Amino acid sequence: MAKNIKGPAIFLAQFAGDAKPFNSWDSICKWAAGLGYKGVQIPSWDGRLFDIRKAAESKTYCDEIKGVARKHGIEITELSTHLQGQLVAVHPAYDEAFDNFAPAAVHGKPKERQKWAVEQVMHGARASRNLGLDAHVTFSGALAWPFLYPWPQRPAGMIEMAFAELAKRWTPILDEYDKHGVDVCYEIHPGEDLFDGATFEMFLGAVKNHKRCCINYDPSHFVLQHLDYLAFIDIYHERIKAFHVKDAEFNPDGRQGVYSGFQPWINRAGRFRSLGDGQVDFGAVFSKLAAHDYDSWAVLEWECCLKDSGQGAAEGAPFIESHIIKVTEKSFDDFTARAIDKKQVQRMLGI
Repeated sequence: MAKNIKGPAIFLAQFAGDAKPFNSWDSICKWAAGLGYKGVQIPSWDGRLFDIRKAAESKTYCDEIKGVARKHGIEITELSTHLQGQLVAVHPAYDEAFDNFAPAAVHGKPKERQKWAVEQVMHGARASRNLGLDAHVTFSGALAWPFLYPWPQRPAGMIEMAFAELAKRWTPILDEYDKHGVDVCYEIHPGEDLFDGATFEMFLGAVKNHKRCCINYDPSHFVLQHLDYLAFIDIYHERIKAFHVKDAEFNPDGRQGVYSGFQPWINRAGRFRSLGDGQVDFGAVFSKLAAHDYDSWAVLEWECCLKDSGQGAAEGAPFIESHIIKVTEKSFDDFTARAIDKKQVQRMLGI
């Protein structure tokens, strides 16, 4: 039986707010359904929409959350712990900046903040199972990222030690997700230690090829790195268990390249764009995923340096819908097929 991509769906992180319809679970589901979305990805840190601790502890609460979504014809695609996952591993250079991702009680207390983050991500395993979800999206965090460019020269063994420590922190979490039958899908993203295929492989090796160590595929981050995002699917398709549909463009000139000169988003050579306004070949992306039997959700993540979020969300559902391929269950040349005749085949081959 053919496997098909599910969607369209939308990640709610960039839309949740204090104004209606973005300030409650019921109203934001109604809003998403009204735009044509069939699924929503939940930012688990946003208490206006969701309580991850309660979801981990109460199947009844999860049934209620699903019931509200179902009332509007919406399914939950995955839970996201991007912000909490980021805090599983933070280099001291980013301590103050990333404190904003955690409660005030742990600000300025890196060890307590990390403990809180691990607990939150652990809640995600039980909450995902209570919601009937098989995949979870997150960030890996980073210890080695400040040393991305090898100047000054990195001390021998530094990167290996950083990935060993990252694996030490994540292995118990991966084991917890395995216990609940849920894949951990890391978004491969600059700013994380897992930012391309090579670093994902280093981490995968460090966690001993843990079967729950998977990928949230987002081609936009590869456009900005000049990485072949289609070949990436061919290489890692067995580990791709989630999909963020996000566009980007890279326009280098005589002043800027990949690093974009500390410029604001609007002036950067590499910029995120709304679907269809950037350079990602989504026809090829959806074809590659379909060819490799990807059958989970296509989830819009809206980030654009120009277009309003409301317009981006409204355009996103039909864009994704138009790119989802209903995989054929028969060959186009079946009408000329004939039964196998062994003697005829032998004659045709001259054997």
